[in-house]
Amino acid sequence: MNGSIGVIGLGIMGSAISVSLLRAGFQVSGYDIEAARRRALTAAGGHARRSAGEVAAHCGVVLTSLPSSAALHEVVQALASHRRKQLVVVETSTLPLDDKQLARKRLLRAGAMMIDAPLSGTGGQARTRDLVVYASGPRSAYQRCTPIFEGFARAHYHLGEFGNGTRMKLVANLLVAIHNVAAAEAFTLARKAGLDAALVYKVVGDGAGESRMFKVRGPMMVSQDYSDATMKVGVWQKDMRIIAEFAEHLACPTPLFSASAPIYAAAMASGREREDTAAVCAVLGAMAGLAPPPARRARG
Repeated sequence: MNGSIGVIGLGIMGSAISVSLLRAGFQVSGYDIEAARRRALTAAGGHARRSAGEVAAHCGVVLTSLPSSAALHEVVQALASHRRKQLVVVETSTLPLDDKQLARKRLLRAGAMMIDAPLSGTGGQARTRDLVVYASGPRSAYQRCTPIFEGFARAHYHLGEFGNGTRMKLVANLLVAIHNVAAAEAFTLARKAGLDAALVYKVVGDGAGESRMFKVRGPMMVSQDYSDATMKVGVWQKDMRIIAEFAEHLACPTPLFSASAPIYAAAMASGREREDTAAVCAVLGAMAGLAPPPARRARG
C-alpha cells in the first residue's frame, strides 16, 4: 500500500484525482467545504476530514484543487498554521501567479514547500488519468511527488522555477479556448450545410482538422447535451480573465483568443453557466439560425 495523500478541493478535478489515487493504491485524505463531496470521497474509499488542517495532520503531501484565489489563501493559512515540517503542497489550480507566489511565501515561513503544478486536461480526462502535470518549483519536492503524479496523470514535466507551471498552463489554455470555439464553429457550419454531426465527428476526427478539443468535446457537440460538465462555463470565465490579464501584462497580442471571448460571454448570458464549455456550440448554432435541441437541465 502506498502512503496517504491529501486532496483539498473535491470538485470535478479533485474528486477525479482522488479516485485515481485510490485505484493506484494510495490512501487519500480529503476535505471540501461541501459535505456532499466529502461523503462522495468516503463512498469511494477515501477518508473525509473536517478541515484542511486535519488533512495536513495526516499527510506529508497535499494537493489543492481550488476555485479561487480567496480559497487558496484560506487553505494555505490553515496549512501554515498547522506547521507540519517538510509538508509539500502541490497547487494544481489555475489561478493568478501573484496569488500563488504569496501562498508559496506563506508556506515557506511555516517550513513547508509548494509546487506550482497546474493540470492540462478536462474533468472528463481526469476520470481516465488523461492529465498532464505542469510542475514547477523545487526539484526535490517534484521528485518526491513523482509517484503521486503517476497515480493520476499520464505524463508530468518539471518546468523549472516556481511559476513556470502556471505560465505553461495559460499558454495551453489559450489554445483550449480557441480550439473549443473552432470545433463548435465547424459543427455549426456542418449542420448548416446539411451534414450529419456524428459523421463529421468521425470523418474530420480522422484527418488533419482534428484537435484535442474536437476529440474531447465533439461528442457533446454532436449530441447537443452539455449537462455533464467537465469544465463549467462559469468556472471557465475565471480562466479566460487570467489568460487575458497575463497577455496584457506582457503586452502580447492575442487576436484569436480575444475573438473567442465574446462567445463564452454569450454562453454565460444565455444561462449556460453550469453547462460544459462545449455549449459554445449552442451559442453559435443560435447565431446561425439553427433550431435548438430540446432543453436539458445541467447536472451538478
